[in-house]
Amino acid sequence: MTPFLLLTKRHIKLFFKDKGMFFTSLITPAILLVLYGFFLKDIYHDNLTAAMPEPLTLSSSLIDGLVAGQLISSILAVSCVTVAFCSNFLMVQDKANGTIRDLTITPVKPATLSMSYYLASFLSTLLICLVATALCLLYTYMTGWYLSGADVALLLLDVVLLVLFGTALSSLINFFLSTQGQISAVGTIVSAGYGFICGAYMPISFFGGGLQKVLSLLPGTYATSLVRSHAMRGALTAMQNEGLPTELIEGLRDSLDCNLYWGGSLVTDGAKYVIISAAILLLVIAYIAVYTAKRRLRR
Repeated sequence: MTPFLLLTKRHIKLFFKDKGMFFTSLITPAILLVLYGFFLKDIYHDNLTAAMPEPLTLSSSLIDGLVAGQLISSILAVSCVTVAFCSNFLMVQDKANGTIRDLTITPVKPATLSMSYYLASFLSTLLICLVATALCLLYTYMTGWYLSGADVALLLLDVVLLVLFGTALSSLINFFLSTQGQISAVGTIVSAGYGFICGAYMPISFFGGGLQKVLSLLPGTYATSLVRSHAMRGALTAMQNEGLPTELIEGLRDSLDCNLYWGGSLVTDGAKYVIISAAILLLVIAYIAVYTAKRRLRR
């Protein structure tokens, strides 16, 4: 077995062996699902009902389907990134307890060591987020199921891309951390703030024009839009089949960030995939570059 695979296996085993780190990562999406279901479901429900013109009414199951799509898209958009930070804290722990010195004195190349951390974190995060996706789909099935097989497949693709993005972002940021205190501080900041700047907690269409322009520069915004678009597409299509005006449906897509605009032009799903993929590639390259540069400076 190559050193890369051995190191990756070692990182994964240590992550799952650390019960505190593992269960914290695992229960985070479940806690979000419970909190959203109890505290935000009614708010989302009232907002969607209020958005309907007076003569028009929607069935309760259809509104529940729309609300479920908004809820699970918010949860997955946040969890795929925050869980990645939790699973990637192993790299920081190796620095804090001095294990990294033993790893760096071996003939293993810096790029190999850095990518072993990345792959291990990606696989651990993906497993947890797939479990979270299954819980979200179960919740949707219980409240209002309008998803097609294609919607579910695209939602899974979105989760994989978001985990890749979250792992790349956390790898680059965690590289500069070296203590348990820094881990706690960064984890708190990311958990509290990421959901707002990516449009998961509140659609960016609710923000002012200046802030919308700033947030439209962040790749996480487009990733959230993809998840939301695919999670709500079935319910929005059902609305259209019931004869609701196209203008109303497009207005809902705009207000819920299913549609995003750049310079007044609609950003297609294909463009969103390109943006998030480019961000992942750039973050991974930057992570490997700084890891390799620091190793060379120490020699």
